[in-house]
Amino acid sequence: MSTKKQNLVIVESPAKAKTLSKILGRKYEVMASLGHVRDLPKKALGVDIEHGFEPKYVTIREKSKIIKELRQEVEKADTVYLATDPDREGEAIAWHIAQVTDLEDKPYWRVTFHEITERAVKEAFKEPRQLDYSLINAQQARRVLDRLVGYKLSPVLWRKIKRGLSAGRVQSAALRLIVERDRQIELFKPEEYWSLEATLEKEGFPPFSASLVGLENKKPLVIKNKEEAERLQKLLRDASYSVLGVKKGQTKKEPPPPFITSTLQQEAAQKLHFPAEKTMRLAQQLYEGLPIRGENVGLITYMRTDSINIASVARDEIRQFILEHFGQDFLSPRARVFRSKVKSAQEAHEAIRPTSIQRTPESLEEYLSKEQLSLYRLIWQRALASQMASALFSTRTVDILAQSKEANYILRASSTTSLFSGFLALYKEERKEETLPELEKGDQLKLVDINTQQHFTQPPPHFTEASLIKTLEESGIGRPSTYAVIVPTLLERGYVERMRGSLKSTELGGVVTDFLNSYFPEVVDIDFTAHMEDELDKIAHEGKEWVNVVEEFYRPLEDDLNKAMTQAQKVKLTEQPLGQNCPQCGKPLLIKDGRYGKFIACSGFPECRYTSAYNNTTGIKCPECQEGELLEKTSRRGKVFYACSRYPECRFTLSRRPLNAVCPQCGAIMVSYRKDMAQCSKCSYKGKLDAEGNLQPVS
Repeated sequence: MSTKKQNLVIVESPAKAKTLSKILGRKYEVMASLGHVRDLPKKALGVDIEHGFEPKYVTIREKSKIIKELRQEVEKADTVYLATDPDREGEAIAWHIAQVTDLEDKPYWRVTFHEITERAVKEAFKEPRQLDYSLINAQQARRVLDRLVGYKLSPVLWRKIKRGLSAGRVQSAALRLIVERDRQIELFKPEEYWSLEATLEKEGFPPFSASLVGLENKKPLVIKNKEEAERLQKLLRDASYSVLGVKKGQTKKEPPPPFITSTLQQEAAQKLHFPAEKTMRLAQQLYEGLPIRGENVGLITYMRTDSINIASVARDEIRQFILEHFGQDFLSPRARVFRSKVKSAQEAHEAIRPTSIQRTPESLEEYLSKEQLSLYRLIWQRALASQMASALFSTRTVDILAQSKEANYILRASSTTSLFSGFLALYKEERKEETLPELEKGDQLKLVDINTQQHFTQPPPHFTEASLIKTLEESGIGRPSTYAVIVPTLLERGYVERMRGSLKSTELGGVVTDFLNSYFPEVVDIDFTAHMEDELDKIAHEGKEWVNVVEEFYRPLEDDLNKAMTQAQKVKLTEQPLGQNCPQCGKPLLIKDGRYGKFIACSGFPECRYTSAYNNTTGIKCPECQEGELLEKTSRRGKVFYACSRYPECRFTLSRRPLNAVCPQCGAIMVSYRKDMAQCSKCSYKGKLDAEGNLQPVS
């Protein structure tokens, strides 16, 4: 009897392949392409500008082996299913796979699902479809636009500022936001003001606090200096106090909707202190499937989404869980149906939620890493809370009349008391409750004490990764697939640096932004960048011609390129102080940018000509001599490489970034291969770093 499998399914990752194999059974062969199989060439533009911006794709060299294996299996199969991720990039990967494996010669189908569960996968295979060329063209347009910006602008930045710089549509707009915020902070002039707070007491009740808010005639009161504050403090010490009015009420707090990509990244940053890149890496693992009780299980729905919609089946399951575990009172009276405020959101997609609400975080503790579990718990709680009852609070606002010999003033006290926790019983938020004694109009009060406090107006805060993503989303810049890579790119280029959890632009970031603003205003213009995202959406969902969109962007850019190359002057960067003194003359040392990268020089130049190498340590011990550390260096051609700090005694070097991991096959040091991927610096072993930093082999 033949064991031939008639159906071939192609996905991106081995983990996803393993999960699908369990669901589809023995009639299906499931293979992983390991991501993209074709792309634009690395060392050429790869776009024919004069002939409709036609992209010149090449197969990715590292994928030669897997492409050969895919072709062999395609040849043997009767039907091929392309089951890559359900977004533009996934559609493009499916199309590229079809191209490199010559799929046009046999029946093949596209299947998509937003969760890797038996129900969702089998339903998807019952209704396969053709490739969606609108989605493919939108992704092509994005790739071509990004290549044109990066490939055309980078040489200008190299010539006019320094080598190794880059620009990008979304990246440069995001950098501008950070630079402009930092300049707002630098230019901000704080203004002094003072507040007065009285401690009052009703006989027989504990004391409470009330703040001075204004005069009885409702005229606003601004206390600008210490003298005025102390004058009012003295005046109010001798005043008589009584309750002018009490306003009672109730307020509801509704639960937030389930997560979308941006809100998941923001919440994970605030509650778990995860950078966006880490959040998405962990979410990808939860989506593709992890071994649970002997089989791979997809634990959450697709994590790149801007829809807050939830499937009715999942919503019903969540509501039943609340009823059984929390009781009727904690279930919202009607099913909550959320609609996205993001105008481009695809409501056919789903929010990020557990594939089964019955899979509680506690039931998965022994199967997930600590970080995977933390993120899963966040997603699980948010989805569950979205169908729970609102929290209910009692509010009271008390206005107090202070009658002094000079004028009558109003002080105000307020309290918020929880009446019913609702969804907050599960999805806790920091809330400070204040209580007030029972007060009625006309009650006489005794002054216990009155204090003054100095304040200064505050500048806007520096961006954090979470607040930057929120601003980008609100401005219509970028899409779910781009948020996680923006900050790492800006950090890698040296345009921004982390400062106690915040992002702060460097001198270089400011120089690049100013240069782009002067010569390429559309590249950094927030509204124009958002407009281009809208145009990409029109290609994807309205069938707009992608070449026209690229043409609209590129022709003005071409004019700007010519002006910049002929008119722009070379920008000189200011040297940074090293914080050390010259060993020869004692003057401060500076970090300078030279033709071949950074170096250290004496500020007393030309009288003192002391220089030394600027060593950027990786913190990883040299695997050859076991004494030095591996340092990041720049060659004469501007190429980054890694070398031992004990050079010339030890001449060990690497061309790729070293990782703090060793090869399980030969024991050599592992190096960065691609995003989240690692390969041995000596043998052919390749692996993927999981959340714990452990290597997982890949084919």
